[in-house]
Amino acid sequence: MAPLRPLICRRMRAFLHFENPHGLCWEETNPESYPGSLRRWQADHPLRLENEGTHFIFATEGPATLRFLETDYFLHPGMYAAVPGACSLENGSGIAITRNAHHAFFHLGGPVEEHGRLRYIDGCTDSLLIPPVRMGDPCLNLLHIPPHTRQSRHTHPSHRIGVILSGSGECVTPMETIPLSPGMVFVIPENAEHSFHTSTEALRVIAYHPESDFGPTDESHPMVNKTLLSAP
Repeated sequence: MAPLRPLICRRMRAFLHFENPHGLCWEETNPESYPGSLRRWQADHPLRLENEGTHFIFATEGPATLRFLETDYFLHPGMYAAVPGACSLENGSGIAITRNAHHAFFHLGGPVEEHGRLRYIDGCTDSLLIPPVRMGDPCLNLLHIPPHTRQSRHTHPSHRIGVILSGSGECVTPMETIPLSPGMVFVIPENAEHSFHTSTEALRVIAYHPESDFGPTDESHPMVNKTLLSAP
């Protein structure tokens, strides 16, 4: 039976969720697995984020106050931000996902819509909230899963971090089924098999990807693609 133990442990960790209401929830330190961390903040527990990379922030309650470069920005529920450098979060509540040693554009957006704008598997939809600045960079997404959905079992080549925004459902893994409810914060490790199921309610999920196979390159971006050089 000994050879089966690592497999069992890996399967049991296919969906990690966190009960602690504030502070550090999860951290990836492996330099080959997109190092970063997941933190939460609440009104009575402000959060200070250091200048260690870019912070992808989502407000679940608000208004929250984001302070960056001596300027205050107010995040209402459903708003999000990317902050390249040190910042602080007060009031409201939400999550902050850090991608170490990465420098994105400062980005402020939202609130999110009810549905995604792009097709995804099994009738689900997705919106790219914070796109990659360059191909391969991190991104933040809104995933909408309609009622009565049974997603196909699938994996991702890198970890996924997220929060349940609204609705209800289940995450089904090879070893367990986890009920999902608004405010639940989670991590799906890389290559962990899972699927999301819903009953009578739709489910909305904010999902962070630490990398992507999409985005502008020096050879292909709107400016260069639509620049038509005249004949000499």
